[in-house]
Amino acid sequence: MTFPANPTSASAVVGQRLRLVSAPGAAALLKGLTMPVILVAFATYLVVGIITMRVPEGTDFPGPQFFPGIIAAGLYIFAVTLAVTAIREIRATPDALTAEIEAERAAAEGEEPARPVRVDLRSLAWVALPFLAFAFLLDVLGWIIAAGLLFWCVAKAFGATRSLHSLIVGFTLSSLAYIGFDMALGMPLPSGLLGGF
Repeated sequence: MTFPANPTSASAVVGQRLRLVSAPGAAALLKGLTMPVILVAFATYLVVGIITMRVPEGTDFPGPQFFPGIIAAGLYIFAVTLAVTAIREIRATPDALTAEIEAERAAAEGEEPARPVRVDLRSLAWVALPFLAFAFLLDVLGWIIAAGLLFWCVAKAFGATRSLHSLIVGFTLSSLAYIGFDMALGMPLPSGLLGGF
């Protein structure tokens, strides 16, 4: 899968020095903490689902709450890591004069100056809104369709240009996850439309 130059894609950070375009303050803090807040919200949604899940008595370890618990814990850890990184970057963000001096120094030494990167709100929306839709439509659409569409939306947010390819990969991965959880672990995921609800 190829990704064009896009500030939210991995290809934008390979081999280039980047700097966040914004002055230190509330706006920069909001930009830096947007993704951690989304991750914490999704992890909290998982935790509420784990707590309210009905688990039959005598269920052997690991049980149906184990793997979602690992995912929720990982999301919390990842959110904290992102938040700490964002706060450190905001504290280290130079003012305009320092940035200009740094650019002149880099040019004098033949280095490529750090190029500005802005938060792409359109790409952020392509990630955040599908996660919300996934949470609310999982029971209706079922795991295979909902997770496949979620993969497609996230790939589009990261700049994927081949939509059909992304859909095929997304549905393949969601189908494999469905089979793995259902057959290997005995933990059925919602089948939704494909299972007749």
